[in-house]
Amino acid sequence: MSFVAPERLETERLVLRSWRVGEGAALSEAVNASIDHLRPWMPWAQQPQDVARSEEVIRGSVARWLLAQDFVLAVWDRDEARVIGGSGFHLRHGALELGIAEIGMWIRSDVAGQGLGQEALHALTRWGFSAWPWRRLVWRCDVDNHASRRVAEACGYHLEGIARQDQRAVRGGGYRDTATYALLRP
Repeated sequence: MSFVAPERLETERLVLRSWRVGEGAALSEAVNASIDHLRPWMPWAQQPQDVARSEEVIRGSVARWLLAQDFVLAVWDRDEARVIGGSGFHLRHGALELGIAEIGMWIRSDVAGQGLGQEALHALTRWGFSAWPWRRLVWRCDVDNHASRRVAEACGYHLEGIARQDQRAVRGGGYRDTATYALLRP
């Protein structure tokens, strides 16, 4: 499949785009400003992330983007002055040709609760079913992450089921139950 991934989407308040080499400081600042907010849900957010590590993450993301293996997006404010969070179309269910992407997302804590996650997911869904080859979009989260579940439900994603003890829990040790939501191309 010959596919060139679109790299930028704008909404009323956000710019969602591929990361660029050299943006490690912006990513580090956003992650570290929200580390306590992210820690219960994100395995990668257990320790503060220095600029060098953030730049390494971005370079890996850029490489996987160019190879059409994963599509990690930065979520910026409208002026691209501040990272608001991160998202992406992740190929966790197979190769690009299958047309299935999992959307992951985090929003920094100081703007949480302002509808930005919902705005981003609505936009990613429309974009995913128009400019991208997705036939199915998946949203997975810990069953106890009520904010994440509300975002999926508000954007029309259908709860397909709860996978019991399917992943190591980030918080409290043990295992977590995961809610799986999905939408099919209209």
